[in-house]
Amino acid sequence: MLSIVIPAHNEAAVIGRCLRALLAGARPGELEVVVVCNGCTDATAEVARGFGEAVRVIETPVASKSSALNLGDAAARGFPRFFVDADVELGIDSLRATADALASGRYLAAAPKLRVDLSGCSLPVRLYHAIWMELPYVREGMLGSGVYALSEAGRARVGTFPDIIADDDLVRLAFRPEERLSVPGTSFLVTPPKTLRSLIHINVRRRTGADEMRALHRPAFEAETRKQYRAFARLWSRPGLWPALAVYSAARLAALVGHAWKKRRGRDKEWNRDATTH
Repeated sequence: MLSIVIPAHNEAAVIGRCLRALLAGARPGELEVVVVCNGCTDATAEVARGFGEAVRVIETPVASKSSALNLGDAAARGFPRFFVDADVELGIDSLRATADALASGRYLAAAPKLRVDLSGCSLPVRLYHAIWMELPYVREGMLGSGVYALSEAGRARVGTFPDIIADDDLVRLAFRPEERLSVPGTSFLVTPPKTLRSLIHINVRRRTGADEMRALHRPAFEAETRKQYRAFARLWSRPGLWPALAVYSAARLAALVGHAWKKRRGRDKEWNRDATTH
């Protein structure tokens, strides 16, 4: 049995989409799906319960993703164990292939490959992602931005999730490149913010996650950062990408300034929600 933990904070608008994708084609008893509704003030729990016995719902008044991950993990029984954001779509075939990769014993952590649904996105958002999808963070290794899976040994290494924002980065950096896999022939779908303003808003919070990783895994984080910068610099040799590079650079700078402003006021851990994809 494969266990899937889904932390969900006010995700009533998207949790049904996530669960339908997971359960379509699943055999009886194949999946254990645990949705942890944390600090919800909407109908997230009711929507999840609408899927019947296929989904177990846990509710907590504490609005914390890390707390929800720990609660769901404690309730789950199977391995490999998947941790899935409520706003992504992961199908059963990719889930099975990722589980098979971990069952081989060669890897401790794995994730399907990321696909981005840019339909309905503004031109600046599409240009931003034209660069983002070219960088090593996306193109190489286990991404884990929204979905990651751990073997039993891998889960033991990660331990209890600390009170941080970037749990996916924490998991990725806990393993050497040869211990993790971005599984060929698999995918999960991410729907990004539709507007550049909303994208920058989300990236402000991600800067806080980067600060956390610098503190917890400085050598690995800084090695990844240097690799990202080198790849980004090489892209400037392609004139056709210059408009996209300009948009990407401006968006990153705006997020950096926004994060610095929030950090000075002690608000850098505020939850920045994207309402454009709901």
